[in-house]
Amino acid sequence: MKYYKFFLVSLGVIIIDQLVKMIIHFNLELGVAGQIVVFGDWFKIHYVLNPGMAFGLELPRPYGKILLSIFRMLAVIGIAYYLKLLIDKQVHRGLLICIALILGGAIGNVVDSTFYGVLLDNAPEGSPTPWFHGQVVDMFYIDIWEGILPEWVPLLGGKYYSFWPIFNIADASIFVGVFTILIFQGRFFPKPKKEEDNTTPTPETNVAKSSE
Repeated sequence: MKYYKFFLVSLGVIIIDQLVKMIIHFNLELGVAGQIVVFGDWFKIHYVLNPGMAFGLELPRPYGKILLSIFRMLAVIGIAYYLKLLIDKQVHRGLLICIALILGGAIGNVVDSTFYGVLLDNAPEGSPTPWFHGQVVDMFYIDIWEGILPEWVPLLGGKYYSFWPIFNIADASIFVGVFTILIFQGRFFPKPKKEEDNTTPTPETNVAKSSE
């Protein structure tokens, strides 16, 4: 019973993440064509597929994505086991919730990469198999800046760049979990108190000290 409430947090993240991804997939067009402006020009709903790791990075084909998917699965197992150990140790409740958020986010993206190549038929062209080659669905677009850098900028001047993260519920859950741990690490990982010397002096010890 002591485990279920924290693993339910992870399950809640997974369910919400997958529901949002399905809504986006079946109701929006990819890219700018289906983009929805939420707050001015800086926050939009923008359907995009991420074929690899964070920031769109990819491992070499044809088996790099399979290795990445297997690594993600092993990481999920490790995080789940770590959460169990922390629950057994009865550590700070806030830390347990943060690890549960990270676990739920990790599983959410593993579902995409493992099954979406088959369920949503979104594996990149040329993939050896649709299994483990699914592309992660991202949709929250924070438009920080895009344009041509001034000519005076060393090396990059005169070129077009865009600085914007696009993420999903799973990514946000992982970020919140990690960021909260960093902010409250002093509370989550308290330093052990030094043992105080409670020994009371005796006549023998006093004699020994005076003779030194």
